[in-house]
Amino acid sequence: MYAGARQPAYAPTPYSYPPNPSLSSHISLDEEVQLSASSAERDLYDSLAEIYSVIVTLDALEKAYIKDSIVEAEYTETCDRLLKQYKAILSDETVAREFTNLETFKREWDMECPRATERLRIGLPATVEQPTPSNTGATGAAIAEATQDFITFLDALKLNLLAKDSLHPLLSDVIHSVNKVTDRDFEGRGKIVQWLITLNQMKATEEITEDQARELSFDMEQAYHGFKATLK
Repeated sequence: MYAGARQPAYAPTPYSYPPNPSLSSHISLDEEVQLSASSAERDLYDSLAEIYSVIVTLDALEKAYIKDSIVEAEYTETCDRLLKQYKAILSDETVAREFTNLETFKREWDMECPRATERLRIGLPATVEQPTPSNTGATGAAIAEATQDFITFLDALKLNLLAKDSLHPLLSDVIHSVNKVTDRDFEGRGKIVQWLITLNQMKATEEITEDQARELSFDMEQAYHGFKATLK
């Protein structure tokens, strides 16, 4: 401290010193502060904020499901909707480029959401990934729907539709319709889930290789036969 200067007995406040006009802000309190330079930039920030909200909400939903604080039907519907919102927002190339990836986004915004992270990695509600036993018998319509979904997916592979945005929705239909028929862990069911996780981690326009396509086709044929075996 300067010689002779008396140290105050309290932390200084903005009013402890006389105002200096040269250091005063020139921003009018009546002037609207622009947080973005353009409407496109504002839309980008809105989208990133929506992603943040989806992650936080999904993490809370997973905790509620683990604690059995939410019924399965409500959990499944809400989780499925959040996963679709997440994918829809990131389908915009500008948003995806700014987002980079989930781990980078979490570090940048200091987020700790382990349950949401795992659910986003898998891309399926827990009730779809591992269905709980049900006493309701399968209807003929449900069996026909599951059979048709298997055939539609296999036909897509035969038509050389190898992009994620072509295959992932069709494979999601397969696992959803199968779960309506049976909760048994039949041969090949685990492969369906694993391929869904693999596709979920790809970019929308990214394609699986020819070797992957052959392997996927083989796994799905095995899963189809395993599914039919549960109906006997």
